[in-house]
Amino acid sequence: MALMLSGIGVSRGVAIGPCQIFRRDEIEILEYAIPRSLLMDEVARFEAAILKAKQQLRQIRQQIPADTSAEITAFIDAHLLMVEDEVLSRAPINLIKRLQCNAEWALKSQRDALVTVFDVMDDPYLKTRCDDIDHVVNRIQRILLSHSDHMHEALLQQSRGSIIVSDQLSPADILQMYQRGVIAFITEDGATNSHTAILARSLGIPTVVGVHHACDYLMQSESLVVDGRYGIAIASPDNSELDFYQDCIEHDLARTNALKKLDGLPAVTLDGCGIRLMVNLELAEEIANVTQFDADGVGLLRTEMLFMNRSAPPDEEEQYQFYARLIRAFKGRPVTIRTLDIGADKQLSIDLLDGHSCANPALGLRAIRLCLKEPRLFLPQLRAILRASALGPIRMMVPMLSNMHEVQQLKQLVRMSKAVLREKGQSFDEAMPLGAMIEVPAAAISAAYFAQQFDFLSIGTNDLIQYTLATDRMDAEAGYLYDPLHPAVLRLISLTIEAGVRYGTPVSMCGEMAGDPRFTALLLGMGLREFSMHAVMLSEVKSVINRSDVALLSTQVEALLKLYESEAINTAVEALNVH
Repeated sequence: MALMLSGIGVSRGVAIGPCQIFRRDEIEILEYAIPRSLLMDEVARFEAAILKAKQQLRQIRQQIPADTSAEITAFIDAHLLMVEDEVLSRAPINLIKRLQCNAEWALKSQRDALVTVFDVMDDPYLKTRCDDIDHVVNRIQRILLSHSDHMHEALLQQSRGSIIVSDQLSPADILQMYQRGVIAFITEDGATNSHTAILARSLGIPTVVGVHHACDYLMQSESLVVDGRYGIAIASPDNSELDFYQDCIEHDLARTNALKKLDGLPAVTLDGCGIRLMVNLELAEEIANVTQFDADGVGLLRTEMLFMNRSAPPDEEEQYQFYARLIRAFKGRPVTIRTLDIGADKQLSIDLLDGHSCANPALGLRAIRLCLKEPRLFLPQLRAILRASALGPIRMMVPMLSNMHEVQQLKQLVRMSKAVLREKGQSFDEAMPLGAMIEVPAAAISAAYFAQQFDFLSIGTNDLIQYTLATDRMDAEAGYLYDPLHPAVLRLISLTIEAGVRYGTPVSMCGEMAGDPRFTALLLGMGLREFSMHAVMLSEVKSVINRSDVALLSTQVEALLKLYESEAINTAVEALNVH
């Protein structure tokens, strides 16, 4: 009898194969004192573990075929950089000496301090970065404790054509198993935005995460179906289910081949409407990867990671060099830099808030609110972005704006920054476009005002939906309320796009809705002409655009926006997607 388990589909596609259960022994970390005379020996033991962790990751990287996309190798590069970073390679040494404790405990203490920073974050992408910390720390801890991966090696030898079921997997695990012929993954833990999930999507491996107790419910070697589209796994499927999913696999293969034919072609609708497809960027190591994709530029560069896990903010020159590198990499394609979006919910190690705390951090001192309160943090970033604008087409956009006073203060600081640069004789683009992110309902309702004050608008759907519906999609109890198709959300998006059209102000979208092909036809019909998304989704979205008729969609969406019932809206959106 078939058993169906549900989770979160993070990488689309279907796979059929035998189950291989992979569990590592849990690591137990004990604290014990180290005599002062042996402290340097303990430091040396820790440094040797760091060196071995680097060697392991480099070996994994060397095993990756030379023709593999740089986007994929970057995940191992990111873990290598974390091993080399002082917050993991040096800070524990200071703890060993100060606390006179063993290396394992010092590393655990540093890990706990880092994870605490990420756990309080509201941004789902940043919040899941603690997974990478855990992956790297666990690798070092296993070396310190002399834990071997014999089971891992044994499993790799028999993994070709199998589906791995595990409590959790690191990007290194994913890559090694992919190279050995694993065809799908199921994990008990995990999130949509984790690097493990992103890597699985990049490799095109069907993956379902968050399948609680999967290792307990499933049996070694039993037949499994993984459907990454709908986030389900079926154990011991019957013949009719096998036939159905085999047809799905063949259909997906044909679709993949069709998507490849879109490379190099413009995104243009059937009635000749050109659409700009941009990419979202977060980390420095992503730059080399996304330039390989067929994107029109960068629609969102998050700058938070430049400021995190350090005792002092990056100065103007460091930021300028980072932005300059990005501009050179994109060779004339526009780059949109979002100013710092950090605050009470995304804590910095830098002490700027004078002990300020907030009972509801998502509604607290963050983004432009913090930047206006702390111009010593904001002004160097403004000057760095302006200086970089002399090197190529840059747009600057500001998050979390909600009222006229903030807009006036922002423009005054931009004018001040330009005056400082003129006085120093430093070049910049006097006409560099300044944009506002529309992610607070008040801003969407006031979109007509914002459209007259800014050169462009960008809709951040992740926060807009959260604030409109008063729900956190990461909350296990209330996440079901997070609905991109809620009529209130659709009306706020429509208000923003209409205001842009009325005042000739370009409107883009950089939230997750923009990269979800289920919503592409809807957004085209609403009048959206610029989408920004994760690079791997570009071809999927372009495929929908190139077979869409905007004139027809506009009429259909006009009727859809008059609906209020959730079921009716979903049915209408599905009808838009039937071409």
